[in-house]
Parts: sequence; structure tokens; C-alpha cells
Amino acid sequence: MKSPWNICLATPLFLLLPLHTWASPASEDRASARYSNGHTCVACVVVVSVIEQLVQVHNSTVEASMERLCSYLPEKLFLKTTCYLVIEIFGPDLIKLLNTDMNADVVCHSLEFCKQDPGQPLCHLYPLPKKHSRSSSDICSLPFLARICQRIKSAIKNSVPFKDVDSDKYSVFPTLRGYHWRGRDCNDSNKMAYPGRRPVNWDIHEDSNCNGIWGVDPKDGIPYEKKFCEGSQPRGIILLGDSAGAHFHISPEWLTASQMSLKSFISLPTALTNELNWPQLSGVTGFLDSSSGIKENSIYLRLRKRNHCNHRDYQNISRNGASSQNLKKFIESLSRNQLLDHPAIVIYAMIGNDVCSRKVDPVPEMTTPEKLYSSIMQTLKYLNSHLPNGSHVILYGLPDGRFLWDNLHDRYYPLGQLNKDVTYAHFYSFLNCLQVSPCHGWMSSNKTLRTLTSERAKQLSHTLKKIAASKKFTNFDLFYVDFDFQEVTEEWQKRGGQPWQLIEPVDGFHPNEVALLLLADRFWKKVQLQWPQVLGKENPFNPQIEQVFGDQGGH
Repeated sequence: MKSPWNICLATPLFLLLPLHTWASPASEDRASARYSNGHTCVACVVVVSVIEQLVQVHNSTVEASMERLCSYLPEKLFLKTTCYLVIEIFGPDLIKLLNTDMNADVVCHSLEFCKQDPGQPLCHLYPLPKKHSRSSSDICSLPFLARICQRIKSAIKNSVPFKDVDSDKYSVFPTLRGYHWRGRDCNDSNKMAYPGRRPVNWDIHEDSNCNGIWGVDPKDGIPYEKKFCEGSQPRGIILLGDSAGAHFHISPEWLTASQMSLKSFISLPTALTNELNWPQLSGVTGFLDSSSGIKENSIYLRLRKRNHCNHRDYQNISRNGASSQNLKKFIESLSRNQLLDHPAIVIYAMIGNDVCSRKVDPVPEMTTPEKLYSSIMQTLKYLNSHLPNGSHVILYGLPDGRFLWDNLHDRYYPLGQLNKDVTYAHFYSFLNCLQVSPCHGWMSSNKTLRTLTSERAKQLSHTLKKIAASKKFTNFDLFYVDFDFQEVTEEWQKRGGQPWQLIEPVDGFHPNEVALLLLADRFWKKVQLQWPQVLGKENPFNPQIEQVFGDQGGH
């Protein structure tokens, strides 16, 4: 099949949706060329729409608008260079088509970046296209981008850091599965030094567990690690999740012509090398201050606040497109040594892809309770053979995704806000027609289909709950937590917010940063109330740790 980088116009915005497919089951299916073509079409419509709207907003020519878009892009990853190269290659065709009042949908069909397969409906948001021929281009064939493409693909496929000198699965580099995803390595030349391990000789001479606490107190000769952390029950947090757990996010600024500026795309290189995910701001393993303005913190930051000896001990083992059925392909990227490491809290949160499918008829594609039971038992057996004794595993239920259609369908999609011409209902229909929707079952005008999808999600949640109540393992306790999105919505409304504000605006599917942090807050309070042993002790030495070690080397 064609590479997901086989993208028209090669401008970096075309990387947005295709990147999301690299780790999905569909991207591993060589019979899914339609899936790849569909994402190419969506990307084309997005970029050409942005160019059209820049013409409107700035009352400029098509050529000037393309130049303006390129000028906004940063130099990193050759984004600006690539964009100008694209103008040179495709600019004349674009100018000719847009100057004849063709809209984005017609342009992309005319250039054959959107295609109608035999026997399939013609997918469009705007008037039906006229035929015009042009071959597509694979940007990974450009010599200066080939290495970047390979790096990103490798990191995504293996779910381990690209830059990892000592091969201990930890890195000093932030993206490409580096410390945005799991705690930063403090010695990348020593594979026996990494976050989460028990200290070597109480870390008298060096920091073997990267928590920033090491050396000896000159006042009494006692190692700081022993003085501050012994008996404090240190533990790490590990997430086995999907794109929601990784915090998939595409900035609306990248699509909204009226908001674009030189600052709009500063974060684009980071986003691209993190697979369009923001684990550093996620609800489970986020370590940066929230950009949303709410006071709630991630589960990791709460564990660290409870016990500073937990510093840097987090792993976000999440992938776009992950489900119970494909977790076995990347669970081995989890890093925990039963003999050398501290116990861990493992959260299993595959909240969508067991019921979500891009197919025209998604129901047969849904995971059955029987298949879920089998795959979860395999996962739990694997964890039992790798987690240190005293660990805890928490199974997260699935949401009722009817929330999406109910709260978004009649609202304007970001590309439709300027001219009031595209709603989320139109956007969902477009994705479903192309068979690239992240969840046809819930992102559909078919009420019966939405209900069937929620019923299957409820059945799978019940299966997870039964497993947690009935199965015992030697190295960890097992618990179940509901996905309390309704309660989160009610809490948000009490604060004066609206339900639709909890969903990512560009994809219209994922919970956004606010929702993820509110979910983390509900999770923490429930665990604290019902199973306080999971969280470990509050460390009374935290103030002294701060006094001696400050921010413990940061994150």
C-alpha cells in the first residue's frame, strides 16, 4: 500500500491525519490502500481550505496566501523548506484552479488526491468535482526528508525511544518516544541507571534511579536516598493506552486562517515527532503544567507530590489505534524489572478502538466480550510475569460515545466557522464516506448505530469489571474503574462550561486536555477513597527533599 506520507501538496499540514494512522491496525493491513488514500484526501481538503480562507481573511491572492502559510512554519524538520518546495511544484495548478472559484473539495478531486473508487460513493463536503488529472507525490522520496520519515516510523513501530544510547528504554531526548513518554534518563551511558529502579547502595555515589536524590548528608553520614525514601513505598505509574491516553491533539490554530500567525506553528515539529500526541500534558503521565488553566494535575504529578521519591517514574505506553487486540504488539516496550525495580501502578485504558472502526459496517469489526476476555487475560499474565511484587493494575471501562454526536453535530467545524458552511455532521459524514473515521459507530447520524456501539462498549466494560472481581495474581492487586465521563461533564457544567468544550475540536473525537485532567481527578479521588493502599504513603520528608535537591533535576 502507499505510505501514509504519500501526501498531496507536501505541506506539513498534510502530515496531521496520516501520522495518526501509522500505529493503527489499518496501517498494518496492506489491503487498506483506500484507508491511506482517504487520509490523503482529508489532508488535501484541509490545506486547500486553509489557503482559501487566508485569501478571504487577508484579501490577498492565492499565491500570496500560500507564501503566507509557508512563512508561518518553523525551520525545524525542514517544514518551511518543504512548504516552499511544494509551492514551486504545485503552486501553478493550485492558483489556476482556485482562481476559477473552485473550492477545496473540487480542487482535491480535480488533482486526484481525492478519488472515487469503483462502486463507492463520491465523497465531498462541497459541490461535485470535475475531472482533472495530476499524479500525487510522496514527500518521503525527497532526499532531505527520507531520514526524518524513517526515524519517526521506527519510533512509532517499536514504541521505544529513538535516541537511547544504553538501550534501557529511557532517553535524554524529549520526542520520538523519549522523555515526553517516559521518565528522562539521568545517565544514558549506563543501562543500570534509569527511572523506577531500587537505588544501588542507596545512591551514595550517583543517582541510579534518576529521582534526583543521591549522595550523603554531611551532618550524619546517612545517604539521602535512605533517609528520605526508605519505607516510603515509592511506585511508578504506567499507562497502557490508546490515542486518548497519549493525548492526541491537533491545534485548531493550524486550520483556522483568521488565527494564524508566525507563532501558530511553533509546536508543530514537537507534535509531528510525538505522532501528534502530547503525553507530556496527558491526564495520566503529564509532567508539565497544564495549558488549559484548570487546577487539576495528572496522576503522575499527584503521585510525585505525595512522594517526591517517585520523581520521573512514569511510562506512557500508548499508541494511536491501540486496542485490546493489538496491545501484544507493543506491550514489550514496557520497562519493569521484577527484581531491581519498585512496584508500579498500571492503568489499562483502551477506551475506544475495541468498538470503533472506520468500516462502512463497523458492528462486525467490534471486539466481542469473549475476545476481550481472552486478550485481557493474556495481558494480565504478561504483567504478572514482569511487574515487581506489590504492584497494582487498574482496568478502565469504556465510555458512552453518544456524547459526541449529541453535543457536536450541529456545531460548526473549525474549517466551517469562517463561512458557516461545515458542521461536525458534515465532517463526520465526509470521514465515514472516505472510510477514515476514527469511530464510525459514534461519529454517525445513524442513531441505531450509535446505540449499538454504546451497548457493545457497556458489554466490554462489564467484562472488564468481572475479570477484576474474580481474578487474582501473585504480583499485583486488580481493580476496575468506570469511565465517568458523565460525572466529568456535570462537574464542568458546574464551573460554567459547556459539554462540547471537553472534546478535541479538530478531530471531534478525543477528550481534550481539560477532560483528561478532570477524568484524572475523578480517578484519583475514587482510588484514594476505596483503595488508598494503591497510592502508597505520603512522604513526610518531601519538604526536606525540596530544601536539599530543589526540583530534583526537573523533568
